[in-house]
Amino acid sequence: MRILFMGTPEFAIPSLQILLDHNYPIVSVATAADKPKGRGREMALSPVKQFAVSRKLPILQPENLKDPQFVRAVRALEADLIVVVAFRILPKEIYSLPRLGAFNLHASLLPKYRGAAPINWAIIKGESETGVTTFFLQEKVDTGSVILQARVRIGAEETAGELHDKLAEVGAEIVFQTVRLIELGKAVTHSQDDQQATPAPKIFREHCRIDWNNPTSSVHNFIRGLSPSPCAWTTHGGKVLKIYKAQVIQSAARGTDSPGTIEEVGPKSLHVATGDSTISILEIQQEGKRRMGAEEFLRGYPLHPGDKFA
Repeated sequence: MRILFMGTPEFAIPSLQILLDHNYPIVSVATAADKPKGRGREMALSPVKQFAVSRKLPILQPENLKDPQFVRAVRALEADLIVVVAFRILPKEIYSLPRLGAFNLHASLLPKYRGAAPINWAIIKGESETGVTTFFLQEKVDTGSVILQARVRIGAEETAGELHDKLAEVGAEIVFQTVRLIELGKAVTHSQDDQQATPAPKIFREHCRIDWNNPTSSVHNFIRGLSPSPCAWTTHGGKVLKIYKAQVIQSAARGTDSPGTIEEVGPKSLHVATGDSTISILEIQQEGKRRMGAEEFLRGYPLHPGDKFA
């Protein structure tokens, strides 16, 4: 069975790897175009392209997925199946070409968390469980018939980065199982219940500012749901501080300080008032500096009780 694989970030690599490990012929890999990066503006390859190059796989890098030239290139591959893992929204001109169709791996238990950032939003919303879903593509994004799902527990302190890596591995196994079922003609699908759908829109920097007025649990989920990227942030004295890790202080009671006020600064402690109690900051980064633990950060950045994060 000839497969066209489409993906761009690190998340997609385990899925491509497992298909190669099981000797499925990958006729080509479609990924994002090279982009200038860094101060030198050197052209950077996507993680999937780097992997594909190392495996000497043919590569497509379309700028416009509706470009007739790209459509002709895909048609010429005569792929039996398209496998999509963290790529772009495919037009019908592309996903309708293979005789066995095209399916996508999504990092949630659809129809929950449809959209570009399902991993982040599942944690931000305080979910204790998420998962992965494979589904056949159709015109409306993330709405196609479900093929397989796998459930994954979210740890109480787990970050988006940690969950991302876990779901990439679980997702790869589900991708392999899905391909195998389709190959054998045994794929059984079911429709999604649109009434149960929840959104997971793309997250931009302006959405990542911490609102200290929220309850401690919400602030905690917000921080870990955005860690390590795009990262929750706050300001102090006009400087941006990124916060990567925090911890709920179980015994903390609501004090008299207004939300965002620094309540305690010790050799290893940085406690901040929230809307209902106090949270402990564990990992933090000043703009232009590296990420570090609170103890190391406080040795070089003076903070005092009564100072305010905004």
